[in-house]
Amino acid sequence: MPKINRLPKQVADLIAAGEVVERPASAVKELLENSIDSGAKKVTVEIKNGGIRYIRVTDDGCGIAREDVRNAFVSHATSKIYDESDLDSIMTLGFRGEALASIAAVARVEMMTRTDGEDIGTRYVIEGGEEILLDDAGCPIGTTIVIRDVFFNTPARMKFLKKDVAEANAVAAVVDRIALSHPEVSIRFIRDDKEALLTSGDGKAENAVYAVFGRDFFKDLLAVDYSLDNVKITGFVSKPIASRPSRSMQFFFLNGRFIKTGTGSAALSEAYKHRITVGKFPACIINIEVPPHSVDINVHPAKIEVRFENEKPIFNAIYYAVKNVLDADRTNAQVTVGAKRPSQTAINNFLKFAEEPVRQITVADIPKKRDDFFTETADKSVLSGTEQKTPLTAKEIIATQVDKIQNESRHLKFCAPKAIEMIPPGNDLVKVPAKKEAPVESVATESPVTAESEEIKVAHSEETVTDFSLIGEAFKTYIFVECDNKILIIDKHAAHERMIYEELKKNDGATETQLLLAPVSVTLRKDEYSAILENEELLSKAGFSVSDVGFGTLAITECPMILDAEDARQAIMEYAVFLCQNKNELVSEKTDWIYHNTACRAAIKGGDSTTEYEQRVFVEKLLSMPDIRNCPHGRPVMIEMTRREMEKSFGRV
Repeated sequence: MPKINRLPKQVADLIAAGEVVERPASAVKELLENSIDSGAKKVTVEIKNGGIRYIRVTDDGCGIAREDVRNAFVSHATSKIYDESDLDSIMTLGFRGEALASIAAVARVEMMTRTDGEDIGTRYVIEGGEEILLDDAGCPIGTTIVIRDVFFNTPARMKFLKKDVAEANAVAAVVDRIALSHPEVSIRFIRDDKEALLTSGDGKAENAVYAVFGRDFFKDLLAVDYSLDNVKITGFVSKPIASRPSRSMQFFFLNGRFIKTGTGSAALSEAYKHRITVGKFPACIINIEVPPHSVDINVHPAKIEVRFENEKPIFNAIYYAVKNVLDADRTNAQVTVGAKRPSQTAINNFLKFAEEPVRQITVADIPKKRDDFFTETADKSVLSGTEQKTPLTAKEIIATQVDKIQNESRHLKFCAPKAIEMIPPGNDLVKVPAKKEAPVESVATESPVTAESEEIKVAHSEETVTDFSLIGEAFKTYIFVECDNKILIIDKHAAHERMIYEELKKNDGATETQLLLAPVSVTLRKDEYSAILENEELLSKAGFSVSDVGFGTLAITECPMILDAEDARQAIMEYAVFLCQNKNELVSEKTDWIYHNTACRAAIKGGDSTTEYEQRVFVEKLLSMPDIRNCPHGRPVMIEMTRREMEKSFGRV
């Protein structure tokens, strides 16, 4: 049988280091926590090449005495606990004594430190766990640690590191979390010689949030301050109108330590129930303060996961803290009773997707009095209002109306029938064909129209559309149509989404864009923010133009015409989550997902009220496209029930 050998110290240290130092961000986290525990009021973090080649952390804390410097790099050597009873009252961020030993085992480390009682500082160099130098150094009170060439002696670990940008984003996320949880400490972050963050350190949480995420994110937050059953909750939560497509902007801290907690997320979601749309999530920066003996933080190598003695008080405290704030907030959008009318952008897309919006025709565009309708001149009734002596015939009036619409809109196909439809009901001299939604190609003007003679001819497009009878709409979501001895039930959102998706795909994403009068700002997590910037060319191809304004915030200056400003904002947030989570996907798959998402946002929504005319135009378009039978997500766009199936259900056959 194999002989059991005791591993050499160097090998054992490398194995242990793998549990603590997974990437440069792990090293930065440990060093920052040590700085906070040392009582520092100012901490500077500097990285280069994502922290792979260079990390420097400088603080003005208490420093390390020369006789303790070597011990600081020995496994399980710590000044924060002394016996097992201390594990029940841990209030420091670190306590295991593994950080410096693990970092030194896989990197080249140099430390300079001095305490208040020493006149001369100490410089200590250790590489791969082997001491290189211990000497005097001139340095201020506090500690500076420089780490170079992470994993230089473990190439197997090195190859699993990501690109410099990704590693730098991970470091930035760590720095952000420390800055949010410790507003009393001024945190400065320098990334590749550029200052990326500076907090004031004045102890005000709102200033720390503002410094990390910027004004646009901060203005949509509500302050939280609540206590229940020895649990104190402080921090900020987002207003319901500022919900997000993922939980990526939810930050929970326990006694100053960043944690991941399902209990906290569940309580937050419950507090927002019926306040935000299903599939959306609130943002938060929540600090939980509990007695140290009621929680076990020694259950995860990175101390991110914790175990509560009793989770119910935590859930209740967060739930009531957030619910009370939301109930007291008077800025929430008021609920309107009745059907919700969609935006004009959605209606334009519904009538004719991926084209310039339809011009709004009002009754004022058509002469209202019967006598005026047949005697006013073209200039007076349609154009400039200047009188002319020669009266126009009814056909000439209609032809002039059509010409006007044609000059002002690219949507003659849908506008012209609407204009004819809007002729006052009393004018029975003008008869509209049954299929009034068909496009007007030409209107003859050779002879006048009389009440008993001929109808105005409206030519149909080349598309062959099955005859149908529009029954109506149910639940503001499903359109019912009678066609070919069948009843068709159409999901208008699913059908419209597929139409837009096919149009985008056919044109390879090319669509008309609009410059936004006021750029729309989007605040993202650092890795999501970088994912958008890295895929800027891909987004540009899809019609989006974004600019970097710092603080993890982007400004949308241009978006597809088929989206309104708020839809563009939500789309970019969803793109960021997708791109961050699917970095290894092929470009074609990323592009296809963007088309899906854009189509979903631009499409009419279930619950949006649409007029009979809009429904009729849409159904005609849908029935002329036999390939549109499933939405991009695979759901059917319509189901059908034959007359026989219906009669069978009623026992007629």
